[in-house]
Amino acid sequence: MRSLALLLGVKAACILLVSSLSGTGAVNNSGRWWGIVNVASSSNLLTNSKNVQLVLDPSLALLSRRQRRLIRQNPGILHAIAAGLHTAIKECKWQFRNRRWNCPTTHSPAVFGKIVNRGCRETAFVFAITSAGVTHAVARSCSEGAIESCTCDYRRRGPGGPDWHWGGCSDNVDFGRMFSREFVDSSERGRDLRYLTNLHNNEAGRMTVASEMRQECKCHGMSGSCTVRTCWMRLPSFRTVGDFLKDRFDGASRVVYANKGSNRASHRADPRHLEPENPAHKPPSAMDLVYFEKSPNFCSNNGKTGTSGTSGRTCNSSSPGLDGCELLCCGRGFKTRTESVTERCHCTFHWCCHVSCLNCTSTRTLHQCL
Repeated sequence: MRSLALLLGVKAACILLVSSLSGTGAVNNSGRWWGIVNVASSSNLLTNSKNVQLVLDPSLALLSRRQRRLIRQNPGILHAIAAGLHTAIKECKWQFRNRRWNCPTTHSPAVFGKIVNRGCRETAFVFAITSAGVTHAVARSCSEGAIESCTCDYRRRGPGGPDWHWGGCSDNVDFGRMFSREFVDSSERGRDLRYLTNLHNNEAGRMTVASEMRQECKCHGMSGSCTVRTCWMRLPSFRTVGDFLKDRFDGASRVVYANKGSNRASHRADPRHLEPENPAHKPPSAMDLVYFEKSPNFCSNNGKTGTSGTSGRTCNSSSPGLDGCELLCCGRGFKTRTESVTERCHCTFHWCCHVSCLNCTSTRTLHQCL
């Protein structure tokens, strides 16, 4: 009997453990698809007879069944997703290059580390920029003919004004937004506050890409007189998208449930159930970034939060801003060292056809946080 009771106790503990893990499934599964940026290569991609990338090897198990189905239904789109992720990561690192949190990434499936398990401003930016990256890359790939299931956006046709008309090949941002919503949002599970904020920030990234679309035109006429112009809609540069989202990061809204009497969202949950934590603040717009917990200080190495700290980071000793040694080094001080750098200089083009350069050596002073 004692052995049976012990066995039942162990079984109950296992059930509790499994239920606990499943309760945090939304956290662990959020952004799991980001891992394809480290594994999408020629060695694990299936191709069709036209050598078009179709789907990741099922053994990698980084994508949900729904995501795999979307990739099978849209041959060529996997390359666009991976390219969009690469662009988003590069932009994230550039935007935060002078911050304590500098968008660190790993080569494991958990690309952004433990920051995605939190609900801070940095988490919001990661979700927004990656969703925007997929939207941007898919929309551009459609107009380039790289995806079999979409083309240019030809809905704008005919006269547009007295001296111009719609034509050309507009980037298909509507297809990019639609696919990104289906693909990216499908990794979210649950009905809690984290679920709502992730969905909101995903959509904010997509809307930023769409809202920054710009009209481009080409002139027609004798000797470039521009008597008539043909115009189309073009995607913004991704730097423009990154700049916009960085501004939204700085002004992000801390939110709570609209229904304060419950710690659960309703069954039909959507981002409109979010409201500012401070009642005096206006509700966040659809393009604002939202978060629900304070950011770590990112000053020191902390395995629990997944922060590596700022020790060893290069800082600017003359800057009073966030890149300055006082703020970036968190008051710990910094060390100074000099190094010699040799670069090509005084380059001259010779006809025809080569360039000759001299080697110039200079001394550079570097300041690094202790």
